[in-house]
Amino acid sequence: MAWVKTFNLFIRSSFTQIKEKIENPERLIHQLIIDMEEELESVKSAVAEAMADEIQLHKKVAKAQMNCERWFKRAENAVKFGDEDSARVSLSRKIEFEKERNLLQKEHEQQRKETEKLQRSVRELESKLRQARQKRTLLLARLARSESSRKIHRAMENAGDYSAFNEFRKLEEKVERSEARLEALAKLDGTSLEPDEIEEEWNKKEEEEKLNEEYSEMKKRLDAMEEAS
Repeated sequence: MAWVKTFNLFIRSSFTQIKEKIENPERLIHQLIIDMEEELESVKSAVAEAMADEIQLHKKVAKAQMNCERWFKRAENAVKFGDEDSARVSLSRKIEFEKERNLLQKEHEQQRKETEKLQRSVRELESKLRQARQKRTLLLARLARSESSRKIHRAMENAGDYSAFNEFRKLEEKVERSEARLEALAKLDGTSLEPDEIEEEWNKKEEEEKLNEEYSEMKKRLDAMEEAS
């Protein structure tokens, strides 16, 4: 039974190993069920043939026994009428049918044991098929969960050092640095500044406003992404 080895792979292996060894495990699970059903029908057919042979052998045994009894009865009647020759012939025929009956009984017993063995195989296959059908939904669900986890793990690995979260952190550090500079400038309030220095200060404030705008836009975008997920 070729499906037994593959079915045991699903039961004993982790789903990551299954994905690595089998290209389409979902399709294979369905195919395994079909193979098991076909195998069961094949075994049932063989059992039916074996049972038919047993029935025929049983009838032959019964027929040989009837012949034994018939020729024994004839021998008795011949003895009653004093016909020794007919009695001997009848007893000889009875003995022949007894030998045939004994041989047929041995064959019938062997056939009966073989039939019982095949019937047990059918019951075992039916049990395995029921288990496979019951586990099919669970197996598919576990495969789907395993595949989802694998994709998430791969996405985290591929993210590397560059991601929107890293960029957000860098921008946040820039804003904090700019705020620290403004705080330092506030402490210098009242100090005389040259026109070039005043222009430079305005440029810094404009950069600060631009940074704050970018920071706000990025924060809104990331918040929206988190809500959507």
